[in-house]
Amino acid sequence: MCFGLWLVVGEAYAGGAKPRDASAEPVRLPAHTEAVPDRWRIPIGVWQRYDHPASRGTETPYQTGPRTWHPYLQSLLKGDFPIWGQDVFLNLTVFNITEFEGRTLPKPSGVSTEDPFRTEFYGSEREWFVSSNFGLRMDLFRGETAFKPVEWLLRLEPVLNVNHTDVQERNILFPDPRQRPERTKRFFALQEAFLELHLADLSPNYDFLAVKGGNQAFNSDFRGFIFNDTNLGGRFLGNADNNHWQYNLAVFHMREKDTFSGLNDFRSRDQQVVVANIYRQDFLTKGYTASLNFHANFDGDDVHYDRVGNIVRPAPIGDVRPHEVRAFYLGWLGEGHIEWLNISHAFYQAFGTDEHNGLAGQRVDINAQMAALELSVDRDWLRPKLSFFYASGDDDAEDDEATGFDSILDNPNFIGGPFSFWVRQGFNLGGTLVALKQPGSLLPNLRSSKTQGQANFVNPGIFIIGLGLEAELTPKLRAVVHANYLRFADANPVRVALHDDNVRTEIGWELNLGFTYRPLLTDNIIILAGVGALIPGGGFRDIYKTAPTPVPGVGGGGGDVEPAYFSGLLSVRLVY
Repeated sequence: MCFGLWLVVGEAYAGGAKPRDASAEPVRLPAHTEAVPDRWRIPIGVWQRYDHPASRGTETPYQTGPRTWHPYLQSLLKGDFPIWGQDVFLNLTVFNITEFEGRTLPKPSGVSTEDPFRTEFYGSEREWFVSSNFGLRMDLFRGETAFKPVEWLLRLEPVLNVNHTDVQERNILFPDPRQRPERTKRFFALQEAFLELHLADLSPNYDFLAVKGGNQAFNSDFRGFIFNDTNLGGRFLGNADNNHWQYNLAVFHMREKDTFSGLNDFRSRDQQVVVANIYRQDFLTKGYTASLNFHANFDGDDVHYDRVGNIVRPAPIGDVRPHEVRAFYLGWLGEGHIEWLNISHAFYQAFGTDEHNGLAGQRVDINAQMAALELSVDRDWLRPKLSFFYASGDDDAEDDEATGFDSILDNPNFIGGPFSFWVRQGFNLGGTLVALKQPGSLLPNLRSSKTQGQANFVNPGIFIIGLGLEAELTPKLRAVVHANYLRFADANPVRVALHDDNVRTEIGWELNLGFTYRPLLTDNIIILAGVGALIPGGGFRDIYKTAPTPVPGVGGGGGDVEPAYFSGLLSVRLVY
């Protein structure tokens, strides 16, 4: 009986599996249906918002029909349809980022070239700068990314940079005084080129493990205080507990940077950077993310000249000789909100060795700290802020302990970000080949170059306290304004570098105002416009004075330093 039942079941199963006879009549589709090649090309149904006859055909929320070049309709070139099979996609992004900037900065005077009767040490401060990046990002990936991470991703991003600089003094852009004080440069870089592989899914919520290898962008903390760069490296990343835990282990073998554009060169540099961090979302309270991280910077003792011909490694300050820097950072950070209070904070402890610091003239042990805090509250369309930043300084530049804090390669978003005069500008140190502060940094670290030089932990450090306000003026327009007070943590390294015991600690006041405009309510067009100003304090005046004029009972000098320095920025970002 069981055998007979098995035969009946088997015949029924086999009968259901028989292919349809080609001679049979075609399948009749249900009414109001249409055959499509695959599920990606199922059209969105037309839906009329209003039933009133007068509005029919005049207002619908969807457009139908894919178009290859339309930025908002479905296209094969932006990953809406697979280019091969059912799950291999291509996403092409074309972008241009152009920045126009005018600024006034202390500039050494080229008195020996054009005007031998002018005696000022500092000359005309005006400078104009234009930089434009033209790029194409090509992402080839496999996976249905609406619900889960990609199975693999290959990215290539070639970038062409064109920049032009115009200053008023000779000897600034070129060592040769016969050269005109203006310069146009072009540089091509393969800025990003990496392969990402999905290793495993750890839960039904798509917690995962993955690896990346190649030139890739990486920001090691919330605000870019220590390492924020695109460089050659390998990265292991993943998450757990429904994305509450996130972690990274990254190792970078650094490339050289182009002097004028800051883009990656194809040459290798004797520098390795290791970053390990872990994030916990909803730590102790919902909406607050905490992070612990570790950085290691192994910077070799090689010699390197920039494209102008100036030496940048080792820095031309003090006792100049090649030296190795081994620096380590332990950090605790947080970002988010605790009830009604928005909070962002960071603390770093740096330690390690510099085998021969030029300013100290000997091997030094690193022991430096950095702390940052930003508090804000949301009141409808306004967000007032209170900001604090501290980087320790060195109180004795000639001993064997380096207590001035420095980063690896920072790009901070703090106290005004791109609109801040202090963050955005770089200042030459008294006509030397090192800078008091590098562009795109908070730290007065006395480095020769932010991208090509070495970290220097014998520096004055800084103390900043500021008030700010963000305002969502319209859905398309945002405004930010900041006022910041700045002073050196300890001016001793500046005094030693300049052989001037009268340099005071006050840098001055920094004011900035900026606007972000998104005319399409998307990130396809973003326009930034802003102004910044620095009102010099006593210490800044002492460094850039034209002649020593001691202040009775205080020391230092005033000279003919400008009452204020200014910058104006216009940035246009176009993405297709």
